[in-house]
Amino acid sequence: MLLNFPMLWLLVFCLSPFSSSARPAPYAMRISCGAPDDVHTPPTYTLWFRDFGYTGGIPYNASRPSDITPPLKTLRYFPLSEGPENCYNIQHVPRGHYSVRIFFGLVPDSDFDNEPLFDISIEGTLIYSMKSGWTKQQDQAFTEALVFLSDGTASICFHSTGHGDPAILSIEILQVDDKAYYFVQGWSEGLILRTAARLTFGTSKPRFDEDYSGDHWGGDRYWSPIRNNDDHTVATDKSIKEASDAPNFYPEALYQTALVGSDSQPGLTYTMDVDPNRKYSIWLHFAEIDNRVTGTGRRVFDISINGHPAFQDVDVVKMSGYRYTALVLNTTVDVNGRTLSINLQPKNGGSAIINAIEVFEIIVSEFKTLPEEVSALQALKRALGLPHRLGWNGDPCVPQEHPWSGADCHLNTTTNKWFIDGLGLDNQGLRGFLPTDISNLHHLQSINLSGNNIHGAIPSLLGTLTSLELLDLSYNSLNGSIPESLGQLTALRRLNLNSNSLSGRVPAALGGRLLHGASFNFTDNAGLCGIPGLRPCGPHLSASAKIGIGFAVSLCFLLLVICSMCWWKRRQNILRAQMIAARGAPYAKARTHLSHDIQLSRHQNHGHSRTAVENGPSLLS
Repeated sequence: MLLNFPMLWLLVFCLSPFSSSARPAPYAMRISCGAPDDVHTPPTYTLWFRDFGYTGGIPYNASRPSDITPPLKTLRYFPLSEGPENCYNIQHVPRGHYSVRIFFGLVPDSDFDNEPLFDISIEGTLIYSMKSGWTKQQDQAFTEALVFLSDGTASICFHSTGHGDPAILSIEILQVDDKAYYFVQGWSEGLILRTAARLTFGTSKPRFDEDYSGDHWGGDRYWSPIRNNDDHTVATDKSIKEASDAPNFYPEALYQTALVGSDSQPGLTYTMDVDPNRKYSIWLHFAEIDNRVTGTGRRVFDISINGHPAFQDVDVVKMSGYRYTALVLNTTVDVNGRTLSINLQPKNGGSAIINAIEVFEIIVSEFKTLPEEVSALQALKRALGLPHRLGWNGDPCVPQEHPWSGADCHLNTTTNKWFIDGLGLDNQGLRGFLPTDISNLHHLQSINLSGNNIHGAIPSLLGTLTSLELLDLSYNSLNGSIPESLGQLTALRRLNLNSNSLSGRVPAALGGRLLHGASFNFTDNAGLCGIPGLRPCGPHLSASAKIGIGFAVSLCFLLLVICSMCWWKRRQNILRAQMIAARGAPYAKARTHLSHDIQLSRHQNHGHSRTAVENGPSLLS
């Protein structure tokens, strides 16, 4: 709960047991958007990591819109064809408190808007909407916020508003002390502080904490200078006590310059434009560095904000304990108009003094969507081949100004989590399939995916969405049978499955629901049967029976092929034998006659045979 009355915070600037010398270096992630390699920038040789694997978009050469912009040469821009929401998702970020800063860039091309306007969100909470004219204001070349990160990731999203493509030069995620800027009891993940102004008085040089040699746990804040020619400024090179201590680790040099009232204008006033109807946390920095003030009671003033008293009888020396000692006052105010005015009015004829001012807009963090439902939608995005133009990056439901197209959200006020109760992606040119992950959207009451080219089977797990009242999958290319589990959806009042390629018997439970006022459409599915309006079904076979019949038919076909091959082989062998026999017939006949003649000759001469002795010697002539 934010305090509605001014609250004095005298930061305890004393030697802390958690001094910077004893602490490890804070986590720091600096990304040079669009850069293919790591980059070091002068004059501090700051390391910027290459931009790889964090997001989509298009890398391009960069034009720096401001002198305080980091000297980087590339950026990443997000055309509307990439979707209305685009996000950087940085993984492995340790749990803690962080200063997140985004510098904007310009694309040096005449075809691009020379001053794009878009919205920025961190962890699903809208923190800033860019304003026209930002390229002419140095402190509007970036936006910055203090946030708590607890889930190991940092999600930074850019939302198109129709005024040019978002172009990002750099992103910084710098860890600060968990108690830094502790402005209200119980401040934690529920609140974000967006930097509205951070001013240093008495100098004309813009500076970062790094330029001041500030402690890295301070988050490398940017301090915009405020000094006019007619201002009365004071400066010192003396050391300032209790400046750089925990938890805020302000740079000591911040307190070595100041603006003081003059004899003609003893009071000081600072006025700035703000967004109306917001709460602001205001931090006022003082150190008595004016040699003319030597002790307590010599400079006393009142502070009012928008005409309302904030602090009375401010005596810097008395309240800080010494001269050249830092003092920080903090208060929270409600601002209804568009102007924030801080007035320091001296008392007893003295003059006022101010070293620095910080103004933060207090933003209540958005509740997030259930993680399992975000994962289910991401799986659906991949499976359906969702077009880039739909985006679907970041959180589906927040920021509430930029929800995902086609996803209807509802907030559970008991758990403070958003959930998805409707999907409307009809006629979007989807060409994928329905994943089983859709069943993790447990709160769905309506699904309309008609008029696409979704193929494959209807997941049986759709039957677990007990709150589903409308399911429209008509005019797609779905096949297979209607799952029996859809008959378990007792809340279902409208079911459109017409104009697909579904087959088989319509579940009896669905058919019976037609008698109770439900509206179901199964037409233009040539293979469906079993209810009035569709063809009658034959004997109903279970899936296992169908598999068995299919196996038997396949086996019979295989046996038929084998028998046919054997018959053909045997036939070929017979024909071959006949051909051989036909070629050898004349020779066989001649042999037969010769053998027969020889046998007859032998038979006829058998009775007249004699031995050589009987016939006498043979005579040769």
